[in-house]
Amino acid sequence: MPKRVLLGTVVSDKNPQTVVVQVERRFVHPVMGKIVRRSKKYHAHDENKTFKTGDIVRIRECKPISKLKRWEVVDRGGENSPDGGVGAN
Repeated sequence: MPKRVLLGTVVSDKNPQTVVVQVERRFVHPVMGKIVRRSKKYHAHDENKTFKTGDIVRIRECKPISKLKRWEVVDRGGENSPDGGVGAN
């Protein structure tokens, strides 16, 4: 089964080897028909503490590392990455 990959923004890097990534999704409301934004925060494993608050990163699902961590940071994403964010959700 393929692992899910999400694109989000680092909102906290205070914990050791952990970053908190906020992922925003947009969808059309079924009744009103307007675009609605919803966000969710994920705790992701960052082994070398290479990512700081405000960075746009790509995270991938992995086996459970701790009580809250089930994601790991893959690389930088968005406009700042060398591939220009190709393949992001």
